[in-house]
Amino acid sequence: MASNVQVTAKSSVTPGENPAARSSTLAYGALIVGWLLPGAGHFLVKRPFRGLLLFLSITSMFVLGVAMQGKLYAPNAGEILNILGFVGDLGSGLLYIVAKSLDYGRGAVQIATADYGTKFAVVAGLLNFIAAIDAHNIGLGRKS
Repeated sequence: MASNVQVTAKSSVTPGENPAARSSTLAYGALIVGWLLPGAGHFLVKRPFRGLLLFLSITSMFVLGVAMQGKLYAPNAGEILNILGFVGDLGSGLLYIVAKSLDYGRGAVQIATADYGTKFAVVAGLLNFIAAIDAHNIGLGRKS
């Protein structure tokens, strides 16, 4: 004899609110905030440890790149490598915007470490893109 026991789960959604819309808003907020400030998207989706690790690693890479006199790419419609470098740098969000406004990373690469610094800054931006998309996927529930 099977018993028909129905279990109801508590929902954090208020009556009349669409849970998919709430999840979508949170996910897109995590994407944008995560791009602007490395790791912030993960704080928004309640993953603070991961957010802190991402903040520390991405910020450290970007700051080290600038400290090594690495070049920060500017918007350019010319050569494809300069365009890709700009997209990578722009991935750092506010770090890139603040560094460019303070006129860092402007000079030509003249020493060997500056070339490494340029790569550090670009990779920091690309890692931040991946982190922001990760926070977006967590917000959507695609990833736990």
